[in-house]
Amino acid sequence: MLGSSFSFPVKGLGVWKNNELHAVSNGAWNRYSGGTWSSLASGLNTAAEWSFANFDGSFPGINLIGANGVDPIKVYDGATVANLAGAPANGNYIINYMNRAFCAVGNLLQASELNIATNWTTIVGNDVDPYTISVDTTDGETINALKPGIGHVTIFKPNSMHELFGSDPSNVRIEPITFEVGAINNKSVITLNGTMYIMHRTGIYRYGGGTKPSRDFSQPVQWYMDNLNQTAISKCCAGTDGQKLYFSIPVSSSTTTDTVLVYDPEFDAWSVWNDFTALHMVQTASTFHFGMNDGKVIQLGGTTDNGAAITWERISKPFSAEQMSRKIRWTRMWLVADVPAGSTLNVYVSPSATGNSDWVSAGSIAPQTGVQSARIIFTPQQTAQSNYMRVKFSGTGPVTVREWDRDEIDFPIV
Repeated sequence: MLGSSFSFPVKGLGVWKNNELHAVSNGAWNRYSGGTWSSLASGLNTAAEWSFANFDGSFPGINLIGANGVDPIKVYDGATVANLAGAPANGNYIINYMNRAFCAVGNLLQASELNIATNWTTIVGNDVDPYTISVDTTDGETINALKPGIGHVTIFKPNSMHELFGSDPSNVRIEPITFEVGAINNKSVITLNGTMYIMHRTGIYRYGGGTKPSRDFSQPVQWYMDNLNQTAISKCCAGTDGQKLYFSIPVSSSTTTDTVLVYDPEFDAWSVWNDFTALHMVQTASTFHFGMNDGKVIQLGGTTDNGAAITWERISKPFSAEQMSRKIRWTRMWLVADVPAGSTLNVYVSPSATGNSDWVSAGSIAPQTGVQSARIIFTPQQTAQSNYMRVKFSGTGPVTVREWDRDEIDFPIV
């Protein structure tokens, strides 16, 4: 945890110059420096969610602009926070694209003068002028997210996506992408390695341009998206540490986020964090941070949860015989793992393809210095004949499972 916890949920995280962390909570804009948080502005709306963008242009240096759609758009110059002069009232989802500041007000996409974030209205008749474009759809939805890209801005509504190409009044145009998929909110869209990942109320979609967004890659975690608490989806958020993607959601009856779906694109693998209430995520040059529902701002990394050992588990897919109607039984398994001092590793097996009620303890691996190879022998009672078998590894603290194998008997069909 960074500094002391705020007393209320975090409503925004921003980064100035890629290294100085800022957070908004309970109507106060705070800066993190020297291990403590200090308030730079107060009296702000306590419910609105914030977005941030760095902007240089005509400013004396890089400034951090923040918007929430309720308060006047704010700007931080490295020392103080003030209203951004000339900014549109109720402007939201602030971004920096092609040396212009952009924001949305309802269905209107507004762009500042080229290099000047303080002029949004004065027009002299050339391509440096500010401009406003209406993004209308037949469903009447308003813009709820803006994301800059290379050569375009992606504009989101709850159930549609559009792209703005060009940057000047004479060449700008908007093209629709889809009227079937949109964004839950501005903080539920993230880009990694040129690919955009989008949280929609029906699933997590991937968009690389040229084709419609697809959710095929997220089918392993579709159950969680199918069980979103639709009354609390405004709390959803997404982020990346540069290697993995993190999607925070409220599941079932939870009134705030309680589950994080973690995707590793290098290995096309998913994992799930439970009881984790992230509301905002942001990456600095070297660290990745979560803003939490309980007011904490925490940093990803290390081997403990603020000093406490982390409890974890990994459940395998169901294994069957080549012909799924045949029954199988496992007789023994081998495990190669690193279990350092202070960590634990337990092994369980289940004769069911799904569920969590029939796990049978198969044994545990004691901590040991270096890599160890362990053999586990099963009794017939532990792995009675079944059409399916699963294995679960669980424990506390850091553990690396390097290899797992098993002996299996396949019985004839009777």
